[in-house]
Amino acid sequence: MLSSGWQIFKEVPANKKPFWSESVIGFRFMTDRELKRFPDHKFGQAFTTIKCECSSYLPWLEKRFRRAGGLVEQRKISSLEELSNSYDIIVNCSGLGAKALVGDDKVYPVRGQVLKVEAPWLQHFIRDSDGKTYIYPGIHSVTVGGTRQEDDWRLQVDEGDTESILMRGGRLEPSLSKAKVLSKWVGLRPSRRNPRVERELVELQGRRVPVVHNYGHGGWGVTLAWGTGLDALGLVRQCLHEMPLQAKL
Repeated sequence: MLSSGWQIFKEVPANKKPFWSESVIGFRFMTDRELKRFPDHKFGQAFTTIKCECSSYLPWLEKRFRRAGGLVEQRKISSLEELSNSYDIIVNCSGLGAKALVGDDKVYPVRGQVLKVEAPWLQHFIRDSDGKTYIYPGIHSVTVGGTRQEDDWRLQVDEGDTESILMRGGRLEPSLSKAKVLSKWVGLRPSRRNPRVERELVELQGRRVPVVHNYGHGGWGVTLAWGTGLDALGLVRQCLHEMPLQAKL
């Protein structure tokens, strides 16, 4: 869905016009009149972008995968060795699981907690530049957040965080005090200093099996998914191209 709104700053940033400004619709600086609505902030950007509702988007992607002939099997594995006899190439998109599955200590969780509220009168998003406080109107509800807690593995809702989210959101949009809280949700962002998109040959039960890694996207998974997905596909094709040569040797 198209979504219009504001990103606001407590201090004027050095780079007022970010690199992505040409990728959104109608990017401009907020006027002094608009900023009066946010007295604690000195600068703002207004634009229209795209909001992705993953509760609908991910099932749609899975349907596309199945229609293309893909098979889905849900099971838990503790090592790549468990897959070595069944597959010629392994694509590792295990997210936080990569920490244990392939021993990647560079992966860490960033805990996020958000609220879904009923506030149909809110039509524009508001995002504080620190990324911790935001209000995103959606198709069925409004998302109010949030938290960015590094190395925090808790999946339980923290009522202290709930109160903080409502307080901070209410400062940006006082009418939130009238909103009904529909649900509280916690998720762990699979973060890494850089996403890992690369291939390697791994010795598994006497076989050298190509493994293509694609994980560590943090909170930018939806944004980066198609780009890193195409990169991973290119690496898989390289593996397929080289496999006959290995067989001849």
